[in-house]
Amino acid sequence: MRYLCLLLLVAIPGCLNLDIEEGQTDLGLDPDNVNILFIGNSLTFTNDLPNMLGALIDSADQGPVDVRWKTEPNLGLQDHWAHGEVLPMIQGGGWDFVIMQQGPSATEGRPSLLEYSKRFGEAIRESGAEPALYMVWPADDRAFDWDGVRESYAMAADSAMGLFLPAGEGWRVAWEADSTLPFYSGDGFHPTVLGTYMVALVIFEQLTGVTPIGLPDKFQLKSGPTVLITPERAVVLQEAAREVNQRERR
Repeated sequence: MRYLCLLLLVAIPGCLNLDIEEGQTDLGLDPDNVNILFIGNSLTFTNDLPNMLGALIDSADQGPVDVRWKTEPNLGLQDHWAHGEVLPMIQGGGWDFVIMQQGPSATEGRPSLLEYSKRFGEAIRESGAEPALYMVWPADDRAFDWDGVRESYAMAADSAMGLFLPAGEGWRVAWEADSTLPFYSGDGFHPTVLGTYMVALVIFEQLTGVTPIGLPDKFQLKSGPTVLITPERAVVLQEAAREVNQRERR
């Protein structure tokens, strides 16, 4: 029996109880739910993206949804593969979507992203789930990498034969409407709550096929915190999410 406790910038109490034996998991997944697994690092667990996405899906009556995650700071997909815990979770079945993420991977990280997206993608599809690649963004001081990040994640989605979730492009489209939107936190890399909300809106529409326009700008996460977005900014971000998903339709 293993107990996975997550270090989060938004506190999430408790641990996810994983029972891994001979490639199987017992996570108590309800077949009537939309079951989503995130594989990633701090760009996923900062501000509790999984529960934020789950709250939006529930708010639109697209659930019930159960969102789980295996995330550790600084890990790439190659690290998750080597650690050996994620693959049994996938092979245990019951997931509808498995969403993968690592660092920007615009240049030197691209070969690893492509290789392990393909490896995980094959396992995900064999388990009956849909693989997806969540595009992130470059550090604030590496704005020249934006196009490379997008290209890497689009290629990785093709490698996995899965969905391309253009979350990072959502930031860029929103900045076209309002260049002052504070998506970067103080370290110039991790997202603010506003940045994570933008990500959740993009992923929401990609997974559900429902427009993000009109989703709530105030809601509570299962982990406790309340997300508060000003109505004016929420409208800008929701319209940007809709636009980027139309631009990136595949």
